[in-house]
Amino acid sequence: MIARHGCGAYHIAVRVLTLNVNGIRAAAGKGLYRWLLRQKADVICLQETKAQLAALDPAPFALKGYDFHYYDAEKKGYSGVALYTRRPADRVIRGFGTAEFDREGRFLEAQFGTLSVISLYLPSGSSGEHRQASKFRFLDAFRPELVRMRDSDRQYILCGDWNIAHKPIDLRNWRSNQKNSGFLPEERAWLDELIDDYGFVDAFRIVDQRPEQYTWWSNRGEAWSKNVGWRIDYQMVSPALRERVRRASIYKRSRFSDHAPLIIDYELD
Repeated sequence: MIARHGCGAYHIAVRVLTLNVNGIRAAAGKGLYRWLLRQKADVICLQETKAQLAALDPAPFALKGYDFHYYDAEKKGYSGVALYTRRPADRVIRGFGTAEFDREGRFLEAQFGTLSVISLYLPSGSSGEHRQASKFRFLDAFRPELVRMRDSDRQYILCGDWNIAHKPIDLRNWRSNQKNSGFLPEERAWLDELIDDYGFVDAFRIVDQRPEQYTWWSNRGEAWSKNVGWRIDYQMVSPALRERVRRASIYKRSRFSDHAPLIIDYELD
């Protein structure tokens, strides 16, 4: 949708959707791609695809009317990110220049004019101390990239699974999780830094300040049915896009993985 405003300016409604699929094959088998076609998103960001492009039959993973960009991990069945774009990207960038994490396929950027949309997958530290150490290394390695983005003339929408709940409002059992990966003080301070020092904005919270809005639920117990969840999937945007956020929703009527799709509508120049 294109709307004309004063002085000849045009604004375009842009829908961006992000989802950790926890295995692209498994999500496809649960009807993800039929659902995606109905969403009419302009950019779709997927994380934790867990498949190498060379091993995929492209037919089930093609979306009519979209270009498909994929950045897989060297390790089979692990990590990986993808992007679907209705408009051809001017440029696609795979990785952010840190070998350890580029080998794991965690960063994929599509550029459209002065706008960049990034599919981002931060490491999880929940499986042990060695993975938490890797997560902390990622946070340190990504800081210079955030500084570069802050100082750039480009505008950014960073979509993905950040594996960190920011505030107590962002998870059900915050008191008992303060010493657990995903809600550690150091991780939350890093998100504070992202917002306070680098200027990024949590787009969802611009339009929805309600509690109990989660995007991930453990497969243990009855977390899903009781809505014992975490909000760890975000669209973090450049400061200039703060006033461009129009609507946000977390889709929960169907389940494609242990995460829920996060959909945000913007009005962009």
